[in-house]
Amino acid sequence: MAAPEPVDGMSERSTLSHIAAAADVSTSTVSKVLNRRAGVSEATRARVEALLHRHGYQRRGLREAAPLIELVFAEFSTVWALQILRGVQQVARARGLGVVVTESGDHSAPGPEWVQGAVTRNPAGIVIVLSGVTSAQGHQLRARGIPFVVVDPAGDPAPDVASVGSANWNGGLLATRHLLSLGHRRIGVVGGPIDTMCSRARLSGFRAAMEEAGAPVCEELIVAGDFERDSGLHGGQELLDRPDRPTAIFAANDLMAFGVYEAARLAGLSIPSDLSVIGYDDLTMAGWAGPPLTTIRQPLEEMGRQAAQMVLDLDDTAPAPRVDLAIDLVVRGSTAAP
Repeated sequence: MAAPEPVDGMSERSTLSHIAAAADVSTSTVSKVLNRRAGVSEATRARVEALLHRHGYQRRGLREAAPLIELVFAEFSTVWALQILRGVQQVARARGLGVVVTESGDHSAPGPEWVQGAVTRNPAGIVIVLSGVTSAQGHQLRARGIPFVVVDPAGDPAPDVASVGSANWNGGLLATRHLLSLGHRRIGVVGGPIDTMCSRARLSGFRAAMEEAGAPVCEELIVAGDFERDSGLHGGQELLDRPDRPTAIFAANDLMAFGVYEAARLAGLSIPSDLSVIGYDDLTMAGWAGPPLTTIRQPLEEMGRQAAQMVLDLDDTAPAPRVDLAIDLVVRGSTAAP
């Protein structure tokens, strides 16, 4: 970002820090005012503007924020990602902005190359999906006045990081309660990556439901996947090859549930008469499967909308908002009594 020019020989950083301290705000708030970004109250904006004027800080050469929301995925390859994108686009269109999609290639945090690129692109806001940012990356973005929000963060975000998610623990609880209500007690799980918070929460909800019902949890019936169909196939085969195979399987997302469908087909088992299967997400094709998939509906579009609205309206003077949206059980034809 081309910097506005301070007076009296002071550096940009020292001048911004001085003004931020005088206004009792963060340097990123001062940068937002300089960039005419949203997310700053009118009173705060007026106070910072007055200090900028008093210090002779000019906007000469300052590049305005690009009229874009940057949407970041570790990899953009599934219908799940498309539904998030659709929600972000709805907000961007209403605000007169475009959307650019980038891939970070890392499920824990984007690499330094991405951060440098984001600073150069200077978007109005960044929505990071199923990942996170390091403290250094967060500081770098804030110093440039670029707001960011994390959707379904991989780990527990820092207190100053805004986030949007869904009730993953409750989703695991509801899915398992449904299978228990049908009479299943030997329930297998194909979970998501163990290093992601949503996977751990869904598995924790499963365990809570089993304990609530007094049903034993067989650790050998819990296998880890990676949210891709092939891991559902391999995990399903591992569970169904057991002599004491489960009567039902809870897959931590719909793609892995479709993999379990294939594992059942290869084993000569019929769904749901031989095996009940429940997924998670309620992707569009869940209702097209044969039989249609019982699943937990995660409001993916709404998560995208909430994140886009949040990132454009963030106020550095207020605590970082965290939103967890409700989920629903959608019962279809893939679950029945054992």
